[in-house]
Amino acid sequence: MTAAAERPLVVKVGGSAGVDVDAVCDDVAALWQGGRAVVLVHGGSERTNQVATALGHPPRFVTSPSGHTSRYTDAETMEVFLMVYCGAVNKRIVERLQRRGVGAVGLSGLDGRILEGRHKRSVRSVEAGKTRVLHGDHTGTVERVNGALLQLLLDAGHLPVLTPPAASVEGVAINVDGDRAAAAVAAALGASDLVILSNVPGLLADLHDEASLIPAVARSGVEAAIAHAGGRMKKKLLGAAEAIDGGVGRVVIGDARIASPITAALAGRGTVIA
Repeated sequence: MTAAAERPLVVKVGGSAGVDVDAVCDDVAALWQGGRAVVLVHGGSERTNQVATALGHPPRFVTSPSGHTSRYTDAETMEVFLMVYCGAVNKRIVERLQRRGVGAVGLSGLDGRILEGRHKRSVRSVEAGKTRVLHGDHTGTVERVNGALLQLLLDAGHLPVLTPPAASVEGVAINVDGDRAAAAVAAALGASDLVILSNVPGLLADLHDEASLIPAVARSGVEAAIAHAGGRMKKKLLGAAEAIDGGVGRVVIGDARIASPITAALAGRGTVIA
């Protein structure tokens, strides 16, 4: 049950506290059962933080000289990452979708090298005003997407549920940013839209006031918006720019805490980048 000739929809849902996964799955199921080809990319940051802390290896986040925040992923953190993202979070989403009659298939970027990039073995971190180089990192950036494998699943009537990590060129598991990975997937599939859902309404003019939603940003204004944005929103905007540059028709950063969040985003509720 898929519209093979139609440009697919790629949805990224974050793993932060407050995200209504059931509402997202309800909406995905309605779209899929209506004949829409959908790829769902998900995170799992909040659950990973909980498990890592319970195992005595609490999360560590680093801020790059350019102001982007990311998880420092050493070998032990990668073990937790694989356990949570590829295990509990991915399979629970697949379970939810299958209960709703969706032919969901759970995958990580490692499977079939769906997501591939280069392994950055060190990362620069700004701490107390000084830049340090941290070694032993297992991160990277998606440089290639096995779109043919994803399209094969879509054409066969399946709905891919995809999560990091990616595979490095050498075959090592690497942590990659989920928003930028979803952007790469959307570009590789020639998606009509990329919807990025999180626990905020979209890009806010005032980070502490949800009523200050910025409803639209032109592609030419994304860099300025990134400079203004805080926290994870920087990566979402960066992913949006990469998706548009890769040929995606439109990106909407929307709210995953509301009913029918994907449908609402496609109707323009959120921040639209086009």
